[in-house]
Amino acid sequence: MKRCRKYIRELLFLIAVSTAVACNTVSRIAYLQDLEPSSPVVLQEIQQLRIRPGDRLQITVFSRDHELADLFNQYDGVAGAGTQHPYTVDNAGEVELPVLGKFQVVGLTRLELAEQVKSRLVAGQLIVDPNVQVEYADMAFYALGEVGHSGRISIPQDQLTILEAISLAGDLSIDGRRDKVFVLRTENGVQTPYQVDLRSMESVYGSPVFYMQQNDILYVEPNIKRASQSTVNGSSLLTPGFWMSTFSMLTSATLLVIRLINNGI
Repeated sequence: MKRCRKYIRELLFLIAVSTAVACNTVSRIAYLQDLEPSSPVVLQEIQQLRIRPGDRLQITVFSRDHELADLFNQYDGVAGAGTQHPYTVDNAGEVELPVLGKFQVVGLTRLELAEQVKSRLVAGQLIVDPNVQVEYADMAFYALGEVGHSGRISIPQDQLTILEAISLAGDLSIDGRRDKVFVLRTENGVQTPYQVDLRSMESVYGSPVFYMQQNDILYVEPNIKRASQSTVNGSSLLTPGFWMSTFSMLTSATLLVIRLINNGI
């Protein structure tokens, strides 16, 4: 009887260890662990992308008078023919449009710029019925580290959250640290790293980088297992010793169960 109790204690210990390991694994990889079902989340004020030096903008003027409108559009050939080229915002934060000349655009949204161009055309009596469309030619952010696919990723909309950016990058790999996600943002010639813990709602929704901006760099740090793969010894989780230990533990648990059954427990 004492021997059976000993076996039971050993089996319970093995189960407890396995459960602790499983729970610890979940706590390391689950997102937004303090999220309560049916509890509304207050979002930050929506932050739209704003124009910066170096941005490329597709600015197109429309009118019932097509020939007149084409005078304000930039083509690689004669007006109204060929491929329309985007405008590049210079280091002073200006763009130069035909006839309208140079004017400041940094800090504006694309809709604000469209309205400003329209107002200039009307005020100068250049076009009576202008309709102006502004699109970002190639807005993107960059993803590095433990993500599904790294590299340059286009920004498909005016507002992009960090969760949406991670989705576009193919999600974090199983080896990515949820508590060590960084967004590197360059403003006024200074690059600042912001750390986000994806396990925490406050860290995600309260982060100054909750809304991504053009040219942000998203970097996901690897966990210890992944990092150790680059060492000489390699990852302990991938070594024969690790699998032998795991097999031994499972074998011991199986034998304990068999012994308990044989003893009528």
